[in-house]
Amino acid sequence: MNTGDILLVDDDPDLLRLISLRLMSAGYRVRTADSGETALAALAIARPGTVITDMRMPGIDGLQLFEAIHRQHPAMPVIILTAHGTIPDAVNATQRGVFAFLTKPFDSQDLLQKVAAALKLSGDDVAVGDSEATAWREGIITRSPKMEDLLRQARLVADSDASVLIYGDSGTGKELLARAIHRASSRREKPFVGVNCGAIPAELLESELFGHARGAFTGAIAAHKGLFQAADRGTLFLDEIGDMPLPLQVKLLRVLQESEVRPVGSTQAIPVDVRVISATHRDLEEQRASGRFREDLYYRLNVVSLHLPSLSQRREDIPLLAAHILRNLSERYRKPAPTLAPDAMASLVAAPWPGNVRQLLNLLEQAVALTPTPVIPASLVQKALKEDAAALVPFEEARKTFERDYLARLLKITGGNVTQAAQLAKRNRTEFYKLLQRHRLEPAMFKEGKA
Repeated sequence: MNTGDILLVDDDPDLLRLISLRLMSAGYRVRTADSGETALAALAIARPGTVITDMRMPGIDGLQLFEAIHRQHPAMPVIILTAHGTIPDAVNATQRGVFAFLTKPFDSQDLLQKVAAALKLSGDDVAVGDSEATAWREGIITRSPKMEDLLRQARLVADSDASVLIYGDSGTGKELLARAIHRASSRREKPFVGVNCGAIPAELLESELFGHARGAFTGAIAAHKGLFQAADRGTLFLDEIGDMPLPLQVKLLRVLQESEVRPVGSTQAIPVDVRVISATHRDLEEQRASGRFREDLYYRLNVVSLHLPSLSQRREDIPLLAAHILRNLSERYRKPAPTLAPDAMASLVAAPWPGNVRQLLNLLEQAVALTPTPVIPASLVQKALKEDAAALVPFEEARKTFERDYLARLLKITGGNVTQAAQLAKRNRTEFYKLLQRHRLEPAMFKEGKA
């Protein structure tokens, strides 16, 4: 049976119902929107595997909707339907990146084939009950649209051997993402080997990466293979690649170009087949421009770049992450899993989190160790944060173009509770409802089981 999430957009209610029934009968989960504006509101709540939209609609038409989607979610396939189809329209749409263009009346099987191909491209074509569907992203806890978009891109790039460069602040989970890409790739049965380039002294890093021959230097009493050979036919993860010294960058580039390593002190080159994923919290573009990172190596590593959002950019994940962390900590400490007092959770959601998920983990571990009761109070959380929790951005300071995402984030955090959401936003309920109506956001869509 087919499965996958589809957002269907059409201003004709009869056609919307008809296509929806056809897709649901084929096993797909379908949400509908009667305008481009409503579709954008729906996308702020949850990301589908693909979008099917009518071309001609009042307000935002199909191509405008596609462009708005692609600016935020470049990996999401969009299928456009129209009764006014022409060859120039189709050429224009596909040149812009539209996945498929179908003219009404269209053949149902043709539509279903296009949908199946689009969902396969987006990585949302998982069969019901397929445990491998989510196994590749094990350990990544999220309901954030930004993270879901990133994971879709990660799954797409995993199918190739292209080098990936992951950007992200410390504590955002760069190695978790690298492991996920490895598990989703054809190399999943082979080793995943990781090394922090900034944690090993420069004089030792060369030997660690490329190996050394016996007697190559004082203390080399036996030959050492090195991490490239250890990762042969698998994946090598080079964390904090921006900290690698320039002389070693030259040697790394040679290995990547020639697909062979020469251990320190050896005259024999050894072929290796390794997929390289690197990561950094530094601005490699700036380092490249200033001569601190080799340009040729930069382009060799940066075939595909993925940007991990900070925890402050995915606050809707904080309650989910906190619950997951507390469950794991309860097992480690062999005590019932504590819960967070409502004001403690509010403090977590509003905190700045410069240390990201790692900081959240450390804070909750401290709280669990120090809490004698089954409920963690806000006072303990505040003490652990060592500073007053920063308030969420007030609406009057938020840019109008980000209002919709801001509102959706609040409703996700509160599970659709308008009173709590309004309190977090520091607005009264009446004004908050007006903001929701302006962006066509229904609180019921965020309640458990709806989103």
